[in-house]
Amino acid sequence: MIMVETISQALRQAASRLSGPSLADTRLEAEILLAHVLDKPRTHLFAWPDARLDEDSRMRFERLVERRLRGEPSAYLTGRREFWSLELKVTADTLVPRPETELLVEQALDLIPVESTLQIVDLGTGCGAISAAIASERPACRVLATDSSAAALAVAVENFRRLGLDNISCRNGYWCNALPAGARFDMIVSNPPYVASDDPHLSADGLPWEPANALISGSDGLNDIREIVRTAREHLVPGGWLLLEHGYDQGKRILHMLRAAGYRDCSTVHDLGGMERVSRAQLPL
Repeated sequence: MIMVETISQALRQAASRLSGPSLADTRLEAEILLAHVLDKPRTHLFAWPDARLDEDSRMRFERLVERRLRGEPSAYLTGRREFWSLELKVTADTLVPRPETELLVEQALDLIPVESTLQIVDLGTGCGAISAAIASERPACRVLATDSSAAALAVAVENFRRLGLDNISCRNGYWCNALPAGARFDMIVSNPPYVASDDPHLSADGLPWEPANALISGSDGLNDIREIVRTAREHLVPGGWLLLEHGYDQGKRILHMLRAAGYRDCSTVHDLGGMERVSRAQLPL
């Protein structure tokens, strides 16, 4: 049990307890949880390190630390996660947005002129992170966010409303089946499930708490990507782009799929760690 009187003592003891191979920055983890308990920004913790914690706050903090020690993601404990400098609500119905997905946003924005009025689709939006990032950076564009989970889509809708993003609309449905019949778009982006069903990483820190249907995609992790590659052509304008996030060792196979499906200018972009992360391709003119 955390036996403390002040904020600084609470953070020091929690960081010590949270230390381990699966928690890279234990001090940050502790700060996020305590700031949530106190309903204050993290800067409050630095400004008032000697402020005393009342018993209720101390006990709530203790319970959150215990849950974090069992592997539950801090985003689910606080109900929030920052992505692209936007604070998003997350729940157990949505994946926790990850920093590497910002590369997908960067690649999309690289292809969208600042003042353009393109029509963009985000397939499998989850909590709405990708849609919100693109819509906030390109306010003249229209973004259609889809998800097969009505519960996840409800979270996304709440995030869009709270962020004041009125250039996003939503539809419930499975991949391209969610799109209006005959509709064509300038760009389709997606961070679909891409983990193989027997991948040992599924037992890693945090993943057992996340929705399996948003992580796992068949024995090789590519079932959903195959479906998107196959059906997206019918919903892109000539010259339209398809961008997909995927696993670190899937780039070559996805490029083969894209070329076999008739796309051109196919390429894979590596993240800052040198890992294959995003593949992009264009529908011929």
